[in-house]
Amino acid sequence: MIHQYRNNGYNIVLDVCSGAVHVVDDLCYDVIERLNGQNEGHTADSLKKPEVFEDLREALGVKYTEEELRDALLDVTELTQAGQLFSPDVYEDFIGEVKKRKTVVKALCLHIAHDCNLACRYCFAEEGEYHGRRALMSYEVGKKALDFLIANSGNRHNLEVDFFGGEPLMNWQVVKDLVAYGREQEKIHDKHFRFTVTTNGVLLNDEIQEFINKEMDNVVLSLDGRKEVNDKMRPFRNGKGSYDLIVPKFQKLADSRNQEKYYIRGTFTRNNLDFSNDILHFADLGFKQMSIEPVVGEETDPYAIREEDLPQICEEYDKLAKIMIEREKAGKGFNFFHFMIDLEGGPCVAKRLSGCGSGTEYLAVTPWGDLYPCHQFVGKEEFLMGNVDEGIIKPEIAEEFRGCSVYSKEKCKKCFARFYCSGGCMANAYNFHGTIHDAYDIGCEMQRKRVECAIMMKAAMAE
Repeated sequence: MIHQYRNNGYNIVLDVCSGAVHVVDDLCYDVIERLNGQNEGHTADSLKKPEVFEDLREALGVKYTEEELRDALLDVTELTQAGQLFSPDVYEDFIGEVKKRKTVVKALCLHIAHDCNLACRYCFAEEGEYHGRRALMSYEVGKKALDFLIANSGNRHNLEVDFFGGEPLMNWQVVKDLVAYGREQEKIHDKHFRFTVTTNGVLLNDEIQEFINKEMDNVVLSLDGRKEVNDKMRPFRNGKGSYDLIVPKFQKLADSRNQEKYYIRGTFTRNNLDFSNDILHFADLGFKQMSIEPVVGEETDPYAIREEDLPQICEEYDKLAKIMIEREKAGKGFNFFHFMIDLEGGPCVAKRLSGCGSGTEYLAVTPWGDLYPCHQFVGKEEFLMGNVDEGIIKPEIAEEFRGCSVYSKEKCKKCFARFYCSGGCMANAYNFHGTIHDAYDIGCEMQRKRVECAIMMKAAMAE
């Protein structure tokens, strides 16, 4: 599969199955477009057939000379011979092996608090309740969760635990006690815990910051951007905005971590479709690591992204990419999660096929110890996999998730970005289509644009 597009003055050709990216002139761009339109299954030998050149001459002879066309076709043939154009899809052959893999859990999302001190209007967790009740995880339940992770992690040395909520700082003593327990178990079982905390920052103070910097490999800081944007969607329960309280705390924490191993994580809605300005606001506040995600909501939600918003959203991504190039070249660069892409190594084959690992490698644990495929499935009883006392008692759920891949989704088979998003969020697919073997269409359009921008930025920075 070949994907071609023009962005910011660059003619870009992506060979989907090899991952090779080519920045070409108009001549090569037009030749590849013509060849791809005629046949996606070209080989170096088929491109040498006389009728291929004759077709190019007939289609493009008005624009280019025969010599130019022959030279371009030769270049394309050589790239095809090298496996960098018109490469065959060899990944589907690995699906059977991926399905056979034993469930080895490497990460847990600990819902340390099903409670929150904010009342974010778009919160999928219902202000921490998750379709259930407010609760704080006990040390005993958290301890069993870490024991479960160790017991089900096979030979993996590095294990990941995210303290999540609601707001995890509302149960801070238990967080500290579980980190201490984890450090004790590392020595016994030859494991290493990489702890992360996701926080809205309301309760952040010097003591908590010191502990985070000592023990947490990463920190996710929730903030939506400009003051008016953040305070509209992330107020306290009394309606007062949270921006003024938390921004100085986040700036202090980010600086104390040398602007590394954290990221500011925002959400944009229909209220701020000009979200590139919120990202630039983060940068102007001094933050270097950031992400801003599109809200996911019902069509009836006034803040939800709609199909009609996509043209403006795509323009915002283009605008942001161009500004980021300018700032990087001026020595004022920053990282935006969705534009961070590895064109040389990339994810392993299993990740390309099956994505985030939810339901198999990654599980969520409720305050009372129930196990779900990920935090977005918590509270949906049909996805209750087991608990920390008995372990996974419904392995068929894990089997279902293990079988979910870019080849189990018809939309993904035709998408050029499939090996970058690995099929997208399974929870969003389920919420909109009733099955994890589908794709959230609006999210897919945004992901395709982000991939295009990320590749273009690589081309620009290589100059």
